[in-house]
Amino acid sequence: MAGQGLSTDEVQGVREALAAGRKPKVVFTAAAGQMAGQLGQVVELTDPAESDDFVVVRFGRDELPFSAADVSIAPRGAGRKAPEPKPEPVVEEPAAPAEPEFVLDTPRVPAPRREEPKVEQQVEAKPARRPVKATKPKGPAGLTVTLAYAEGEWTVAAQQGAKALAKPYVVKPAEALRMVALVDVPGVQEAVEQILAAERAEAEQQAEKLRAELAEIEARLAELRDAR
Repeated sequence: MAGQGLSTDEVQGVREALAAGRKPKVVFTAAAGQMAGQLGQVVELTDPAESDDFVVVRFGRDELPFSAADVSIAPRGAGRKAPEPKPEPVVEEPAAPAEPEFVLDTPRVPAPRREEPKVEQQVEAKPARRPVKATKPKGPAGLTVTLAYAEGEWTVAAQQGAKALAKPYVVKPAEALRMVALVDVPGVQEAVEQILAAERAEAEQQAEKLRAELAEIEARLAELRDAR
């Protein structure tokens, strides 16, 4: 009777058996459709990460891929043919001697024709070939470009997959604003403009403070010059 499919341990056992040169027998489960209950032999295990149908089973003259749920380990002795009984020898009894017949009075009866036994050949229906899922080729790793702002500095970094193409390096605020303008996202552009406005206001306050301090220093210097 068909089982519930191959478990993870059974898949590992099949892989070890193939490595040892054996081809384990499996029976198709109800998930395989019209082939449920039929026997086959596992000839190869492909990469399960590329396709769910990674169990290649030989069924008749075909080798088709199936999933682990389509087959289960066949019970021992499955598929063996029972020995055919040997025909008993037929002992023919000696025919009794024929009595002389008068040919003119008795018509000759033709001997019955011996019919050859008819042998019916059963044609085994081949299972429909299941389409093999095409695996998509792996493309290049994704590229990530990051524009970040922290502690009054704008930095840009680039990374492809797990490989860093460019470590974070400092860029000018005007360059950061041009990069954000290329993205054309109003919310992001407004956030960058607010950050730049805050920095501009802070820089102006510092400039005013420095100018006031410079004016005090110049006035003090002038007093010192007049005291000579």
